[in-house]
This record gives sequence, C-alpha cells and structure tokens, in this order.
Amino acid sequence: MTDPTYPDLRDASVFITGGGSGIGANLTEGFLRQGARVAFIGRSDASAFVTEVSDRTGNTPLFIQGDITDIAALRAAMDEAAAAHGPITRLINNAANDQRHATLDVDEAFWEWSIAINLKAYFFACQHAIHGMKTAGYGHIVNFSSISYMMGNAGYAIYTSANSGINGMTRSLAREFGPDKIRVNALAPGWVLTQKQLDKWADPDSLAAHLDRQCLKDTLQPEDIVNPTLFLSSEASRMMTGQAMVVDGGVVVTG
Repeated sequence: MTDPTYPDLRDASVFITGGGSGIGANLTEGFLRQGARVAFIGRSDASAFVTEVSDRTGNTPLFIQGDITDIAALRAAMDEAAAAHGPITRLINNAANDQRHATLDVDEAFWEWSIAINLKAYFFACQHAIHGMKTAGYGHIVNFSSISYMMGNAGYAIYTSANSGINGMTRSLAREFGPDKIRVNALAPGWVLTQKQLDKWADPDSLAAHLDRQCLKDTLQPEDIVNPTLFLSSEASRMMTGQAMVVDGGVVVTG
C-alpha cells in the first residue's frame, strides 16, 4: 500500500509533544516523510532516534528535551521550534500517561500530576500555538484523546476524565478560533500496541478480549495512527473542525 502524500505539509512547521517514542515517534517520522519541518519535545534523550529517523527519511527533526508539565519549558520549546522552522502551523498534542490507578487510593498529588500531563499541558500548548497561528493566518491542531473514556473503562479514572476534557476543549477551541482559520480536532485511538503497552498491560487474555470487541480482527499498530493524523493536519480536511476521529478497529460507534 502506498501512503498518501499531502503537498501542503512540505516545509510546514510542525510541533509534536512526546515525539520521540511510542506513537509519537511514528508521528515524527510520518511528518518528516511528508517533507515537513518537525520539532518535538520529550523528557527522555531522543538523540539516537533523531539519528535513526534522519537516516531513514533524509529529513532531520529538532529534538528539544523537556517536561511538558513545566509550562514555561513547554512554551520555550515551542518558541525554539518556531525560531528554527517558522511559526508553528501544525500542533500535535500527543504526549500522555495512562498510568493505572485505583480511585480510592488517589491523593491530590497524583491527581495534579495526571491532569498536568493529560490535560493542562494540552491546553497551554494550544494557547501558545494559537498566538503564532493567528499571525500566520491559519493553523491545524490535533489533540490526542482515547476511546477509553467512551468505553467507560475502569482502572484509570483521572486519565479518562482528561480524555473527555480534551474532547470538550477541542470543540470549544474550534468554535472560538475558527474565524482565525484555525482548525482543532481530536483523534481517539483504540488500543495501540506500543512497546509500553506490550510490556505492561497487553497480556494474551486482555488482548483477546479486546480483539473480540473490535469489528476488524487485527491489532492496532502505532503506524495505523499516522495517516489519520496527517489527514487532520492537512488541507485534505480543510472543512473539518471540532470533531473527534476514532481509529480503533471498530470498538466504539460514534455519531
């Protein structure tokens, strides 16, 4: 299968949170293959990944090491990306942490930590990017959510709360900044088998039960999320905003 090409992504200034590992690494590579100018932030050193993906694509991303929960550092990273590549016109809020937790064991510190990663950073990344997008005259934002809140999954209530909040925030920002030609959409993947998922939670019984709920009887891989993100970030979806696109093999039904 030949991957689609989106000409308007060539030389576009793209900023991805968590772009050095998991789904984020595939997103970074996907945008690089489109010829975009990609910058990403991540907590862990991604220098080896930068070298590898540059060799594979012939296009080198800008890696900025930092913690998205430090809003000042997040803003500084976005400013560095804009200085290197021009005003950010595509923001991909991908970084998240779905650490499992028992509701009755949660204290305020864990609540604040989880919300900081899974919702607060998304809002302030959008806020900061929108300033530059208004100057550029347009922009496209993709906020990663999850089908977990649609399914009402137990075991990580703060994470699902944040996912639902991302959906609401996406709709409100789309309404507020549509007149500025800024589109804001959410993308809700199903159970994507990243290495983290395989290491921690994707035991055979759980995976079999989840596949039984899918219409398509195949596992979701990180690369399955790349093309939907490129689509939402390109002019191919120019009249689509305030929406939540589900890519889950057919577990939940929206509409």
